[in-house]
Amino acid sequence: MSYQTLTLNISEQIAFIELARPEKHNALNITMFNEIDGVTKTLRKNKDIRAVIVSGQGESFCSGLDVKSVLSDAKSSIRLLFKWMPWQSNLAQRVSTAWRKVPVPVIFAIHGKCWGGGLQIALGGDFRIATPDVSVAIMEARWGLIPDMGGTLALKELVKLDVAKELAMTGKIIDGQQALSIGLITKTSEDPLKEATLMAQEIINQSPDAITACKKLYNKSWWSSAGMALARESFYQLKIICGKNFRIKGYNQTHEKSEHKSFKQRMKW
Repeated sequence: MSYQTLTLNISEQIAFIELARPEKHNALNITMFNEIDGVTKTLRKNKDIRAVIVSGQGESFCSGLDVKSVLSDAKSSIRLLFKWMPWQSNLAQRVSTAWRKVPVPVIFAIHGKCWGGGLQIALGGDFRIATPDVSVAIMEARWGLIPDMGGTLALKELVKLDVAKELAMTGKIIDGQQALSIGLITKTSEDPLKEATLMAQEIINQSPDAITACKKLYNKSWWSSAGMALARESFYQLKIICGKNFRIKGYNQTHEKSEHKSFKQRMKW
């Protein structure tokens, strides 16, 4: 499938996605909203990929909403916000929340501007690796708005409540070192894409069933009851033990690397 505002390439079981509006600092227009929504659905169905890396072309990861473009089409603006059920994600929110449903680790490699909607997108990933001088902001306050693209789900997991409020209420811009110190990003690197690739390759050495189950377990249990977390641990572990990849991982642990067996496709979760 071809895209207008992003690229998708799969190499050695890693899906590399680039936001591709460099002349606009990868600002979000309606087409990009739709294409991010579509590519996450594609990735959810692909049982061969083991990790996803998302980056941006040009000077910035994503500078936020392309306001002029989005507001010029009233019908498209309505489609961004429309939802059948209040507790479900609309199109504007799915560019963040849908990454959580991709059953493999999603790593964001961030540089330049990561503002507003760009930060909301990155918050949907499992890891965020940024340059030390990256420019990060919850920018919506500067437009008289609140963050409404799904990033709230991740913010409550990553930063303290007062820190989230300050960022959202002031629209202040912070750099990578500040973002790292408050937990907004995972680590800094002068070459985030290279660092993200190394992380993905390390993850690929593990059982795909265990990695997928781990992501699902933590996403569902981080704020759930203790009883539900314990129940999920037990159920997911039994499911893994009954799978082929558990036996392959055990074989590989006891044999030379030259004798290692390849993992099978991950089981359905």
